[in-house]
Amino acid sequence: MNKKIQLKGITWGHSRGLLPMVATAQRFEELHPNVEIIWRKRTLQEFADKSIAQLSEEYDLMVIDHPWTGHAAAQKRVVALDEVLSKAFLEDQKGNSVGKSYTSYNFEGLQWALPIDAATPVAASRPDLLAESGIAVPKTFDELLALAKIGKVAFALIPIDVLMSFYMFCCSLGEDPCLTTERIISEEVGVKALKLFKSLADHVDERFYNKNPFMVYEDMVNNDDIAYCPFAYGYSNYSRDGYGRKVLHFHDLVALGEKGPMISTLGGAGLAISSKSNHIDVAAKYAEFVASPEIQATIYVENGGQPGHLKAWKDEEVNRRTADFFGQTLPTLERAFLRPRYYGHMHFQDHAGDVVVEYLRNGGDELSVLATLNTMYKESLQLVGSNE
Repeated sequence: MNKKIQLKGITWGHSRGLLPMVATAQRFEELHPNVEIIWRKRTLQEFADKSIAQLSEEYDLMVIDHPWTGHAAAQKRVVALDEVLSKAFLEDQKGNSVGKSYTSYNFEGLQWALPIDAATPVAASRPDLLAESGIAVPKTFDELLALAKIGKVAFALIPIDVLMSFYMFCCSLGEDPCLTTERIISEEVGVKALKLFKSLADHVDERFYNKNPFMVYEDMVNNDDIAYCPFAYGYSNYSRDGYGRKVLHFHDLVALGEKGPMISTLGGAGLAISSKSNHIDVAAKYAEFVASPEIQATIYVENGGQPGHLKAWKDEEVNRRTADFFGQTLPTLERAFLRPRYYGHMHFQDHAGDVVVEYLRNGGDELSVLATLNTMYKESLQLVGSNE
């Protein structure tokens, strides 16, 4: 009897991250009896922190965060998918990208992962609580601030999410971060972004300084004080009947002044193949299976996944199952900001959020905050690697 080919994969420990990979692996094994795929999970923080170099030594398949793309490309720790997947398949992936999801894994002209999962900060509400209070879903920042002042608003305030939200405020004010090598953002936009952010954070309960996005959603469905989250990386799981005590509805972001709806910072997850794998060809077939439009709109999403293929986002049955999560939030994804992916940005990302959190909690001089961020930013640009 021939020994089975075994692939090991690592993903992140949430229903959205683990269950669709286990389900697709099970079906792939049924179609390819000579293959066994074992998926393991890590925490959301490890998902953002643990290096691709470490993971590539242990696993054939890796679900990765796109800011690692530049790092992975520089060290050649993952396979350039252009070498193992057909041009036609990759063209379909590119043409059906949800916003910049496909581009987020493209670096130096090569594709380093498939965007199997698409996400950006979106708004979420408890329709029952808003109805009880006679309050409509806010449409403007002023309406959001009024709702926050009566204690009905919360969002993730851990450092990484705070930094992504700072980027969001900057983009929404008309300037993307990291446009030059001298500063993270102009003083005018940076100061205004910090002040707006703090004006809102001042009315959020302290407990949310310890919560990531899905912890915010858990809080919202298990307690009855928070009716609205204005921005947190979307999790369609919470819009599905039976997943939580209550169902959340998801929405586009509020408008900031006359500039229209806010622009959040793209997230999501990609499926990459370790260059150290002994079975790159089999891993590529599985990756193609997972990212295919048919699987994305069926097995993947039916088992808690949040697909990265546009056809799944527009699928009527997918939206029926999720209180129109995908239809409501697609515009937010389509305009989301693609954060930098140069080699050293992970270092900046790991530390800069702490500076903004300190400001939100304790106040301070905005120009001093920006100066500290600028120093960190310039240092990150000097780290050895391949810059975009």
